[in-house]
Amino acid sequence: MSKMNLMILPLALLVSGAVNAATVNPFYVGARAGGVHYADFDAKTGNVHTNPSQEASIDKDDFAGGIFMGYNVTPWFAIETGYTWLGEVTLKGDDHHDDGKIEQQVIDLVGKFTYQATDSLDLYTKVGGAWQFSRFKDNDISDRDDSLIATAGLGAEYHFTNNLSARAEYQYYHDMEVKPGDTKLDWDAHYYGMSLVYGWGAPAAVVPVVAEVVEASTIQLEPISVEMPFAFDSNELSEQDMQRLKPIAQRLVNFPEAQLVVIGHTDSTGVEAYNQKLSEKRALTVATYLTKHFNIDPSRVSAEGRGELDPAASNDTVEGRAQNRRADVTTPGFEIEQAAVAAVAQ
Repeated sequence: MSKMNLMILPLALLVSGAVNAATVNPFYVGARAGGVHYADFDAKTGNVHTNPSQEASIDKDDFAGGIFMGYNVTPWFAIETGYTWLGEVTLKGDDHHDDGKIEQQVIDLVGKFTYQATDSLDLYTKVGGAWQFSRFKDNDISDRDDSLIATAGLGAEYHFTNNLSARAEYQYYHDMEVKPGDTKLDWDAHYYGMSLVYGWGAPAAVVPVVAEVVEASTIQLEPISVEMPFAFDSNELSEQDMQRLKPIAQRLVNFPEAQLVVIGHTDSTGVEAYNQKLSEKRALTVATYLTKHFNIDPSRVSAEGRGELDPAASNDTVEGRAQNRRADVTTPGFEIEQAAVAAVAQ
């Protein structure tokens, strides 16, 4: 059995990957608009009507825009996909007339990595792949090319409210291409612009309660206990588990005197030393979720793991082992020096 200082819980949680903090909206959608710059044009073989490697003969900038959606797996990592129109490239002939146009569209899938610089400002980078749809057309030739390319980007996101934010960002699309006739044209696209983002799905915040004294005496508040079940070899919390913890969270928010005790357990399957570590991770998962999401001072929290040493049922049956994979979460009883109180929600 080991005691753990809750001051190091965030670091321990990051290493173990124990729980996804529910401090941000998990789902979001957005719209983006801005410009695109084309660079590094090259003609691998042949010639369309002009030499596209002569970049002076190419309109290298255009309008761009699109839509996107994403899911925040954790506060620092999201999966994002979207569609972006990347404008048109106009090729110019020697007589300065249009000598063909290339329309560009992409559907991308990226991982988004976020650093929270302040309470309102995030910095992020994105990396992944994009499926590009490029179409070449002039009076004689029409060709479309679909292919997978690499993309990466970076930006800053400012949160106006819990649900609404704005981004300024840059995204790079590498080696787009189209193959009119016997010529292969390839280039890079540099998108830059602004986005408006709407997020939703975060758990409702616990409403603080102010205790108003009605008459002076002493109240004994009874303990509140919750048993948190865990899946086999897991230390992750589900949305249902977070709902079970609401009475505990409400007590901790309402009463600064309230303490939290979390004890992790396992069944007897596997090696005892491994089970001890797993029980500690389960305790850390619950304790860290409550301290971070409800802003509870870690000094009010005690978390420990007891491995397989304190079973709630027999480990000889499947049902018994399932009961033993748990964390016991308790806020002990205590006295309030104001006996009768009226709870008023703020």
